[in-house]
Amino acid sequence: MAKQQVAEPESLGEAMNKTELFLEKNGRTMGYIFLVLLVVGGLIFGYRALVVAPRAEKAAEMIAQAQERFEAQEPNYELALAGDANGAGFLDVIDRYGSTPSGNLAKHYAGICYLHIGDFAAAADYLGRYSAVKGPAGAILNAQNLGLQGDVAVELQDYARAVKFFEKAVKAADNNMTAPLYLRKAALAAEALGDKAAAAAFYETLLASYPASMQAREAEKWLGGVN
Repeated sequence: MAKQQVAEPESLGEAMNKTELFLEKNGRTMGYIFLVLLVVGGLIFGYRALVVAPRAEKAAEMIAQAQERFEAQEPNYELALAGDANGAGFLDVIDRYGSTPSGNLAKHYAGICYLHIGDFAAAADYLGRYSAVKGPAGAILNAQNLGLQGDVAVELQDYARAVKFFEKAVKAADNNMTAPLYLRKAALAAEALGDKAAAAAFYETLLASYPASMQAREAEKWLGGVN
């Protein structure tokens, strides 16, 4: 039986020589790769500076026009949605700049407009298109969006779905201002389902976690009503 030859372990010098040989043979290729990476990096920076930033600025200008109609003393929700020759509407912002921060916010506003108009299917659609944003102010907006989706579900008499949205709204912004409001709404939706135990649990959470809130003043009375 022939002796099986065992390869000697490669020395550090041999390994380094192989590395040098690889670099010598492939140096030009690696240089091209490095150059491509630099070009791609430059393109990304240029795209952000020359495309993304101007688009975001234009979107912000357009949404401001729609917000004026939305926040007027006598709001015109249909005009805020569709716009006219004097100014853009939320749907214009979504259509042209939907991927920008203002476009994302316009989806939220459009949902509110449709809710006021009474088109609940469209309200659910646009509110659902909104993407959650980061930061303390974002948390409030995220909670409002979820709460509004809960309101739409209530209008459609889908109380189980409403409860889920209100619960998510509580978690999205855990504070004394919004969380108690959504706990109250969750309890009411649970009551509409006939689930008094769930409603009681929401009121108990409200009392225990947010005793300084306005809703806590009435929570014991509400709790007594479902027990």
